[in-house]
Amino acid sequence: MKKILILTASIGALGAAAPSFGTDLAGQPVKVKAPLLPVAAPIIDWSGYYIGVNGGWGTSHNCWDFNGVTPEGCHNSTGGTIGGQIGYRWQIFNMVYGIEGQGNWADFSGSNVSTAFPANTVGTTTDAFGLLTGHIGYAFNAVLLYGKGGAAVTSNNYLLNSVASGTELANSNDVRWGGVLGAGAEVSLTPTWSAGVEYNHLFMQRSNISFPGLLGTDRAHQDIDLITARLNYKFGSPFAK
Repeated sequence: MKKILILTASIGALGAAAPSFGTDLAGQPVKVKAPLLPVAAPIIDWSGYYIGVNGGWGTSHNCWDFNGVTPEGCHNSTGGTIGGQIGYRWQIFNMVYGIEGQGNWADFSGSNVSTAFPANTVGTTTDAFGLLTGHIGYAFNAVLLYGKGGAAVTSNNYLLNSVASGTELANSNDVRWGGVLGAGAEVSLTPTWSAGVEYNHLFMQRSNISFPGLLGTDRAHQDIDLITARLNYKFGSPFAK
């Protein structure tokens, strides 16, 4: 009889404690894992000094006039080019401004039979050029589109050959100044490396060519078109925080 009373009292005590225990569990805060916040894309800053290399293809359109009056015809001098550039950019909001110097070796060569003197060929070789330009562009974060303009200089050799034998009759050379207009696109690969492609048109001043031992001079007109790929390394802005 005692065992039955003890068992009945124990069951009653457990029944009384159960609601209180349930209440304690219900009052505990539920731990919910917070959702991961989206990671914002990094903002590219194009400001800073940079140095790089470039290479590609070019064509020089050359027209000769004997004594500046009699046409001798035109020819395209085509070939490859490789060189380097150094410059500085500063970015204000999405606008990017810059200045750049570029120097290239070139191998643009071509010739034509003179229309004024059919026994001779006239030829032009451009072996180097340099550019000093200002840039203005717009940055779409990691992509930069820009235009450029400034001064250009070319180093040229002029040849007069015999059509019959192919032997050289005379040669001359000069350094010619002019202007350049161009445009390009560049993509940021890392915080320091970027790559792009660029087009430039050089419009050079007319030049008088004289050949030693020959009478008269030739007046030559020259335009050059360039397409180059570029790779730049940026050192960063001295004003960066």
